[in-house]
Amino acid sequence: MAGHRHAITLPRRATREIRVGRVAVGGNSPITVQSMTNTDTRDVAATSAQVQALAAAGADLVRISCPDADAALAVGPIRAAAPVPLIADIHFDYRLALLALDQGIDGLRINPGNIGSRQRVAEVVRAARERRVPIRIGVNAGSLEKDLLARHGEPCPAAMVESALNHIRILEDLDYREIKVSLKASQVGMTVAAYRLLSRQVDYPLHLGVTEAGGLLPGSVKSAVGLGLLLCEGIGDTLRVSLSADPVAEVKVGFEILKSLGLRSRGVDIVSCPTCSRQEFPVIGVVEQLEERLAHVREPVTLSVIGCVVNGPGEARESAVGVVGGAGDNLLYRNGAPVGKLADADLVETLVREVEAAAARMRAADPAAEGPPPATSQQ
Repeated sequence: MAGHRHAITLPRRATREIRVGRVAVGGNSPITVQSMTNTDTRDVAATSAQVQALAAAGADLVRISCPDADAALAVGPIRAAAPVPLIADIHFDYRLALLALDQGIDGLRINPGNIGSRQRVAEVVRAARERRVPIRIGVNAGSLEKDLLARHGEPCPAAMVESALNHIRILEDLDYREIKVSLKASQVGMTVAAYRLLSRQVDYPLHLGVTEAGGLLPGSVKSAVGLGLLLCEGIGDTLRVSLSADPVAEVKVGFEILKSLGLRSRGVDIVSCPTCSRQEFPVIGVVEQLEERLAHVREPVTLSVIGCVVNGPGEARESAVGVVGGAGDNLLYRNGAPVGKLADADLVETLVREVEAAAARMRAADPAAEGPPPATSQQ
């Protein structure tokens, strides 16, 4: 229907485009959403199941940690069953990066300065170049180099950026520029300031995140504030919402952040009222059921669920599907027009059918409507 007519975001900053498997990051490509498994990577079945669940939730990329050789060797069978590209998270041991590359990993997350000598870094770069695998330099405020902490006195945006530039220089000296960069802190202000500072100095794609953000509610709020500020300024090419929660929730929150800014449009956008004594049906319970029942829909369908006639008709006129509360005789809207009445007992089933039908019409008209992000075109 009306869509995002009032843009609040600045144009995306110009960045290089890299490819993680089939997914483009940076340039004119969509802002991608990723998460990370929290299973034991050596448990191939459990990790593969979680990768599948993350992909079903909409994750464009999934990262897996490789703390030892057995975990790195598990990359092969996990990658073979994965519906989305995988990134290996490597620290300290360059041999783990080489093993993961041999197993077919699509991307690496390493800090070149902490995996060994220049010769060892060169070995990793040589193998990555042969396989066209990009490298993410991941700077965290909690693990900055000792010399930087001594010089700056404490973790700060300037120290984080200096760390990133040092790591970037190592790869550039090896003539490798298939790079993306992250600058993560648990403090929103430090994170935002660091990304702003680096974005003025390099044109590599930036991976956004507020690290160690906390549990589902506080972590979602901190991430929405920090990532939202940066995205509104045109900064950011891919993101992860880091939560002490089910990784699937990270994907859902990430998409909600992008949807709220009009930057992605995957899935059902449920517009629902906060409820008051005027509600004519149990809005909260209905919305909870609808969120669960419609999680599989990838097309950008707007559904309004309003408990009374104060704002209900206005919201329904702007929605693909809508319902307005009416004392057991609720009014159903389709494409902005009233089409019939609904009893409370029929609300959920009818709305699910209506949304699925709207999604099917979208697919028929545009088979590329959301789903996995296109390789190169902006959505």
